[in-house]
Amino acid sequence: MEKFKGALVVGFLRLFALLPWRVVQGLGAFIGWLMWRLPTDTREVARTNLSKCFPELDADALEKLLRRSLIDIGKTLTESACAWIWPASKSLALVREVQGLEVLQQALASGKGVVGITSHLGNWEVLNHFYCAQCKPIIFYRPPKLKAVDDLLQRQRVQMGNRVAPSTREGILSVIKEVRRGGAVGIPADPEPSLSAGFFVPFLGTRALTSKFVPGMLDHKKSQGVFLHALRLEDGSGYRVIIEAAPEAMYGEDVEAAVASMSETIGNYVRTYPSQYMWTMKRFKKRPEGEARWY
Repeated sequence: MEKFKGALVVGFLRLFALLPWRVVQGLGAFIGWLMWRLPTDTREVARTNLSKCFPELDADALEKLLRRSLIDIGKTLTESACAWIWPASKSLALVREVQGLEVLQQALASGKGVVGITSHLGNWEVLNHFYCAQCKPIIFYRPPKLKAVDDLLQRQRVQMGNRVAPSTREGILSVIKEVRRGGAVGIPADPEPSLSAGFFVPFLGTRALTSKFVPGMLDHKKSQGVFLHALRLEDGSGYRVIIEAAPEAMYGEDVEAAVASMSETIGNYVRTYPSQYMWTMKRFKKRPEGEARWY
């Protein structure tokens, strides 16, 4: 049954990727609109996350942001499906603007390891191709449950000559070794870690359990940290890649302060582009001691 489901999903993705770009976006927007209209757990997770992260919004403003966010999430899902199937060059052609490329180039030229830091904001599949076109990193990822889909993603995500590493012990070790020998890696910084592997630090209007893995990889400037995101342009024609050097606080001796600085940087991006964040994730499942669960 699992093989059948996997084959069905991959087949659907291949057919979907044949559609014109505007149709892909239109279908994504429709899926997102349905996510907003239908009374599902997914919608309520997004509503809860937004209400906690933006407590200053009144009910009408919150509902408008929820609607816009779910529509954008629908677009991200369908656009990512194309990035999973298309040749990397076709996805790269959608990168219309690049801001801060010199930051990445300087980090790569430093001779130190480079830690590319991103989050579930914008389109990380297109970002993957862009980053891998600049260097040959190891991309850290969480494998999907269906093996056929995992096999597809592993093939598609290495089109630029890079490698991938699953979020397993072996994958973590390969990422650490790559940075220590002066290579480049790509890591999403916002998946919720175990309680022992992170700190509760400020994130927008709340606190979020955030991993200390990335600041640990920077190891007091033995490697360079660079934030990267691919944000959808307002006219839907493609993406703007924004690159920024990690702030000094992320290299400090105080690990909790370094994690807080990383969270603040990501939070600033999310506040600027709030509808392009993956609010349907149960990002805040674990809460500080004494605080009620959200979901």
